[in-house]
Amino acid sequence: MAELAELLAHVTGRTHEQGERIAAAARALGVDPLEFCAQRFGLGTRLTWERAAHWAGLAFSPECPASVLVAETPSRLDALAEVRTCRARVFDREIVMAAPSAGQFVSLRASLGRKPELVHTMCVVPPPALRAALAGHHAEALMDEARQRLARRWPGSAADLDVTLTARLAFLAATLAILVMVLAAPFVLRPLLFPLTALLLVVPGVLRLAAGLPGAVAPPLETATRLADGELPVYSVLIPLRNEASMVPSLVRAMRALDYPAEKLDVKFVVEARSPATIEAVTRELGDPRFELVAVPDERPRTKPKAINYALPFVRGEHVVVFDAEDIPEPGQLRLAASLFAAHPEIDCLQAELLVDNADENWLTAMFAAEYAGQFGLMMPALSHWRLPMPLGGTSNHFSTRALRELGGWDAFNVTEDADLGVRLSRLRYRAATFASHTGEEAPITLGAWMAQRTRWMKGWMQTFIVHSRHPLAFIRDAGWRSFLAFEIYVGSLIVSALLHTAFLAIVCLRLAMGAPVFGEQFDIWGAVSVAALLTGYGGALFLMSAGVARLGRWHHLLLVPTLPIYWILHSAATLRAAHELVVRPFFWAKTEHGRTRVERQNAQLAMESAPKH
Repeated sequence: MAELAELLAHVTGRTHEQGERIAAAARALGVDPLEFCAQRFGLGTRLTWERAAHWAGLAFSPECPASVLVAETPSRLDALAEVRTCRARVFDREIVMAAPSAGQFVSLRASLGRKPELVHTMCVVPPPALRAALAGHHAEALMDEARQRLARRWPGSAADLDVTLTARLAFLAATLAILVMVLAAPFVLRPLLFPLTALLLVVPGVLRLAAGLPGAVAPPLETATRLADGELPVYSVLIPLRNEASMVPSLVRAMRALDYPAEKLDVKFVVEARSPATIEAVTRELGDPRFELVAVPDERPRTKPKAINYALPFVRGEHVVVFDAEDIPEPGQLRLAASLFAAHPEIDCLQAELLVDNADENWLTAMFAAEYAGQFGLMMPALSHWRLPMPLGGTSNHFSTRALRELGGWDAFNVTEDADLGVRLSRLRYRAATFASHTGEEAPITLGAWMAQRTRWMKGWMQTFIVHSRHPLAFIRDAGWRSFLAFEIYVGSLIVSALLHTAFLAIVCLRLAMGAPVFGEQFDIWGAVSVAALLTGYGGALFLMSAGVARLGRWHHLLLVPTLPIYWILHSAATLRAAHELVVRPFFWAKTEHGRTRVERQNAQLAMESAPKH
């Protein structure tokens, strides 16, 4: 189209023939020609739309104050991502604030030729400015949706409604009773109490042993055929931040390193409004058209899932991924995920493997890394292969945007929102899988930071267990007996296993110190069975961790695996703290501080390069 070539020539300062070639290149890539120009020619969004407005003969404003908009809240807030025009009142005149596409600019210029008075009723603004104005204008509705979307869409699935004080106290009382019974099993009522021990120790132990066996399960998804640039869809990235200005430069480098067409990247830095330094740091990077800022109003609950729920209506991509502040994803991760989504349309969620790149910093980071190696490298692929509920990691989980919105997004009140969403995926019969890509993570380097993070995780697991156990018949109807039992046993064991192991260790040490027999006066068949149960529980965890470490080639960490009982003692302390917080402040989010490691983050890329390829 001659008019389009003329527009692009004007915007880029090229000839008409070059404008035609630009239009053809944008068409081949499958993006709007103006977005192509903004990125490929380094013009940025503001200058590109300003020049296009000048070409069309329309007024331009770099900003769009939310206060001038008069539009009512749409019936579907998710449609805000695609809004291109909005009514506004400036002084006593009503006008249209517009962020037209290239084709719309061509149509508008033709319309102005027929109706020149239209020039007084429209003002062009850059698309990010219009979206920011819409966010400010509809902030109350967006916040209400961020907090209540899940409860409205799936009643009985939201922590703020289901994790009542009564439910929390009943859960803790039941947990205490189970602990007492399991601890008593080697000594009293053994035929009656041992099955409970088997459920909480033996079954999870067997699952871990099975997951760690070589060739026991299919490897994470991989494909030799990757989509070409023109075949790739727009991909959105959500990066929630709070008081993390120092992490912005490394995040920007990681996003720019992605092997994905810049014109098809929709990277949203989702920043809490009470983090002015972080907002300022992100604002300095907004000259890059792929980056956008979503400022989240300071409202309760102050949680990560509420923040990304707030940004979800502005996601423009066919797929969306969440990255944390310290993440360094493998450059090919998004292209591989998009290719797998295209090859496997039945899959709605893909989880990348998380690798700890500061594992050698101290004993705590090494144990954290070994734990991740077993969980993300072996256990989660096994759960996916067995079609059982798969607890997602809090980062590097990729979704079909359609499916994520159908699921109701994240639970704004669950402090381990990833685990909850993984269970909900299974209950609603959506398919989740792991895939062969890695993301570098930073483990906490101090005991205080580790304890705060682990307390939040355990509290979130407790919330998740309460929410999905309150209506067992509904769970069974949704996902079947197999998934229900797997959830109850596996998640239940995650909550109580460290406490059990620590208590067993304390009892053994106490009885040995007193010179008393460990398993009572007589070591009979039940004593042997109890020993077997303990060995299976301990052995499964040790074997999974060892297999994960060996798989990554971190052989020196195998020397630390026998110290796992000490790590479990710390885990027990975090669990007790979580139980206390569950009662007194159930929705408090203990923020993990990032950027504290003394290890150069470039090592993350080396770690990913040395990780096994499937």
